[in-house]
Amino acid sequence: MYQFLVSFTVQSEHRDDFIRAAKKVARDSIANEPGSRRFEVIADEKNPDIFYLNEVYADADAFNTHASGPYFGAFFAEASTYAEGPTWLMKGNLVGDEEAR
Repeated sequence: MYQFLVSFTVQSEHRDDFIRAAKKVARDSIANEPGSRRFEVIADEKNPDIFYLNEVYADADAFNTHASGPYFGAFFAEASTYAEGPTWLMKGNLVGDEEAR
């Protein structure tokens, strides 16, 4: 499994917009992209303007398919108007998961 964690810093007045957009891309990706396995939207416990996206894909190719797809593009078209990021915090393959390489 290919996994990563990214963060976004969101303008305070757009927190709800970011959550809505991130949850939509999560829902659409999981429902329509066979290689998408998990997509979590996480709020930072100390800073309400920071959000994390924790995503899991079958492999790096599945992520690349997601990244070139319509849900990813729509999310970034909206979120880039009020959020900074993504900042890559972690990415890689699950240890012992030889299929993902």
